[in-house]
Amino acid sequence: MTVKPDWLRVKAPQRERVANVKEILRDLALNTVCEEASCPNIGECFNAGTATFLIMGPACTRACPYCDIDFEKKPKPLDPTEPGRLAEAIRRMRLNHVVITSVNRDDLPDGGASQFVRCIEAVRTISPQTTIEVLIPDLCGNWDALEIILQAAPEVLNHNTETVPSLYRRVRPQGNYDRTLELLNRSRQIAPWTYTKSGIMVGLGETDAEIRQVMRDLRTVDCDILTIGQYLQPSQKHLKVNEFIHPEQFTGWKVFGEELGFLQVVSSPLTRSSYHAEEVRELMERYPRSKSNEL
Repeated sequence: MTVKPDWLRVKAPQRERVANVKEILRDLALNTVCEEASCPNIGECFNAGTATFLIMGPACTRACPYCDIDFEKKPKPLDPTEPGRLAEAIRRMRLNHVVITSVNRDDLPDGGASQFVRCIEAVRTISPQTTIEVLIPDLCGNWDALEIILQAAPEVLNHNTETVPSLYRRVRPQGNYDRTLELLNRSRQIAPWTYTKSGIMVGLGETDAEIRQVMRDLRTVDCDILTIGQYLQPSQKHLKVNEFIHPEQFTGWKVFGEELGFLQVVSSPLTRSSYHAEEVRELMERYPRSKSNEL
């Protein structure tokens, strides 16, 4: 794999804090995308006592060549105890904001929407002060399933765009760019009180013009929050990095995104879709929404 530039090097985590988080996760038999997807920020997030929980996994029904989550194992039936165990972990970690994501479960009629709802309800019961962000798959375009999730009223609905349209066939072969935009647009229409969010990874051969067009497209469907980060090759069997983008370019995209009207743009080489996700609580204070105060 290509040698990483200095700006992609991360500090060694504090072992005691990381070990404490891992102990909770192992004790409750929970998965995190931090571990399953080899996130470079795992040390920083675990040190801060945060994690992005991966439900219904860790086996995925899709084989995206950029992703380190396992797709060779057969997905297991949904575990009815998972929502309770997840809520207990959040209580123990005293999280103010939690991100709940999942593998793709195309084997399920609702894509796993019902399990997202059960997890949201369990968290609200045990930790009512915790704000909830769900990072969901495209549900194969099942908009009834999307509505089921949104009716549970997560504060943030996140669905990643991942890359530019010209690279979808190579990077996200089972995904669909227009379907991603439609999911975000329908989310805004179904639940205008929910903040919508999406993320893009760069360094796979896209152009600056293509990235900026994706940003315009996301604003067309009134997406509120955008993350942009550098793609890093998890192993030799995954897609290779085409280019390491300089931090100044990320700053330029942040400025452009703010000019387009995004409420928040998190753009840096190490940004991931859940990186510093807890900062959304500040955004919610600046731009409050509720069911009684719809857009």
